[in-house]
Amino acid sequence: METSSIQMEVPLSLITQAQQLVDAGWFRDLDEIFLDALRRFLESHREELMTDFIRQDMEWGLRGDE
Repeated sequence: METSSIQMEVPLSLITQAQQLVDAGWFRDLDEIFLDALRRFLESHREELMTDFIRQDMEWGLRGDE
């Protein structure tokens, strides 16, 4: 699997909660938590995201590149 690194700012309260899950053994590390959260978000919003992408494409096709 090809990967890429990102840098982001996360509220300390979320980091603390995430670290507690790692410490309790629920996740291997913070990276695993954030990957799981991103994957779950994308899976649960897939239909909504696809609908938005299609709508944007249709609008672009009707207006052209302004």
